[in-house]
Amino acid sequence: MHSQHRYHIWSIIAAVALAACRPTLAPPTSDYLFAWVGDSAGKASDFLAVIDANPASAKYGSVVTTLPTGAVGTHPHHTEAEMPADGHLLANGFHAGRTWLFDLTEPSHPKILTEFGDRAGYSHPHTFVRLSNGNVLATYQYKVDSSAAAHDMGTMKMGAEHATGGLVEMDERGTVVRSGSAADDAIADKRIYPYSVVELRALDRAVSTTTDMDAENKASTAEWMQIWRLSDLRLLKSIALTPGPRGDEQKFTGEPHLLPDGKSLYIHTFNCGMYLVRGLDSASPTATFVKGFQGIDCGVPILTGHWWLQPVPEAHALLALDITDPEHPREVSSVSLGADVGPHWIAIDPSGRRVVLTAGVWSNKDGNRLFVIDFNPATGRLAIDSLFKDPGSARPGIAMSGRSWPHGFSGTAAPHGTVFSR
Repeated sequence: MHSQHRYHIWSIIAAVALAACRPTLAPPTSDYLFAWVGDSAGKASDFLAVIDANPASAKYGSVVTTLPTGAVGTHPHHTEAEMPADGHLLANGFHAGRTWLFDLTEPSHPKILTEFGDRAGYSHPHTFVRLSNGNVLATYQYKVDSSAAAHDMGTMKMGAEHATGGLVEMDERGTVVRSGSAADDAIADKRIYPYSVVELRALDRAVSTTTDMDAENKASTAEWMQIWRLSDLRLLKSIALTPGPRGDEQKFTGEPHLLPDGKSLYIHTFNCGMYLVRGLDSASPTATFVKGFQGIDCGVPILTGHWWLQPVPEAHALLALDITDPEHPREVSSVSLGADVGPHWIAIDPSGRRVVLTAGVWSNKDGNRLFVIDFNPATGRLAIDSLFKDPGSARPGIAMSGRSWPHGFSGTAAPHGTVFSR
């Protein structure tokens, strides 16, 4: 063998060995969490809390700062599900029908860019989705002339007669591009209140769900999904989900998520059903029950890769399901959060390896906590991050009650929408 050839071979072997010894770079981690919080007593200002979420930080889990809005008792509810690329986060105070736009580009110095209320004749926004065209698609539950919409800042007339709302496409500051009514004369049920929505850009479709945020509206069963033409927000069809084995899993449709094929959906219901929606590119879409969970009031799920992460309050747990076969989602992991914990909202960080979970929303119990959950996207394994906790506490998670906040509030803080920084 020629010496030059031998040298080439040994160079390759050395390079391979060096690569094998080189540590694998960890995916980037988010340094902050942003929690949208209210005073459960409705007496102090709602606020945005900034929390240290860098595991390498000596102050991991501590509150960095807070930004009060000056509005009281608006019922801080949904934020966007993940931090937008521009660092501007939309958040709603549902009972007041108000929306705030936060500038979080400098996390330790958050700012309010603007706030707005009713748009395009609709009130009480709920969910905000960033569209691929750069605009925002929002669900508005009611018409402005609905008696349910007669409110002052921080109050809402619960149990009133509601009028159907619609979808509004706008920019992030609330400038309306187009809108469409969710009222459907083709169905007998007039209790339709847009809850959440998902974009299917390739099909020129959007799909929305219909749970009423007014818990006093006992007549609303909200088993509907609605299909829209995205380009002009024309409502095309309303489809009622069918019951599962228990008989009521179809009620209170919640979060729709686009599957990896780009044309099918899962829809979760707050009565703990999971439905597979097919044929959205056809004239006859179908929605099939594929999974049920324990109890009712199942929390806000997320879809990441081929994993469905589902909070189940009655089980006091977060579940991970493998959805590689969409017709047969399979539970592969769960993590128990404690008997006093009712998990509700979750969001995942940009690395896809950490989940923030809020629990005990509007609760005075110790279960009113905020957790970080480690997630392994290779195996689906879930595990509580035991280092994310209050100083001196043996219990994971940080308490949202019984603490003093930087802007001076002390009391029972009720967190809802919470997202990681980019």
